[in-house]
Amino acid sequence: MTKKRKVANAKVDKTKLYSLQSATSLVKEINCTKFDSSVDIHLRLGVDPKKADQQVRGTVTLPHGTGKTKKVLVLCTPDKEAAAKEAGADFVGLDEFIAKIESGWTDVDVIVATPSVMPKIGKLGKILGPRNLMPNPKTGTVTNDVAAAVNEVKGGKIAFKVDKAGIVHASIGRVSFAPQKLAENSAEFINAIIKLKPATSKGTYLKAASLASSMSPGITLDVKLLSSN
Repeated sequence: MTKKRKVANAKVDKTKLYSLQSATSLVKEINCTKFDSSVDIHLRLGVDPKKADQQVRGTVTLPHGTGKTKKVLVLCTPDKEAAAKEAGADFVGLDEFIAKIESGWTDVDVIVATPSVMPKIGKLGKILGPRNLMPNPKTGTVTNDVAAAVNEVKGGKIAFKVDKAGIVHASIGRVSFAPQKLAENSAEFINAIIKLKPATSKGTYLKAASLASSMSPGITLDVKLLSSN
């Protein structure tokens, strides 16, 4: 363990539950990296992800973005290419990108597709699915309005999905962000998760939460305070 990490660990009280405001100030203070680290939030939910009706997934637009410029690929027919490029898509096309993906290329953060090309993309599920890159109408990435989809992604829209352990992870900014911006992004994300509580989920829904930057200790959040945001 590095000297910086030891100092950071000492500043986090493992017995304490922190408010969002306290945590977002502390996460900046204990950052151990020389680069502009990502700040991530982790929420443990009272759901059984094995049950189809308890899958928690969706999208949310963070008010201050993530601090990361996402690379977007738009898979579409030629008539949609100009709109996608004008909106700022990094890659636009169809067959050549399908071939690249089949060869192992996945150097993008989000893939947007038009409904008409989805039959061609279906065969890429085994490659894109595990990487959460498969276009999906529920996340707004299967649409005829490719320009709007690209603008949303570039403007801070993120997709999320509960994992097998019942935890949802998301990047809500960078350590260079002001604490207030990190807190507002976190609150927006948490509220989106709360609104998606499955009707079949019994007992405590928001069980635990933590905030952490890259290679720094996690800060445990007070879920009672989060639920009242």
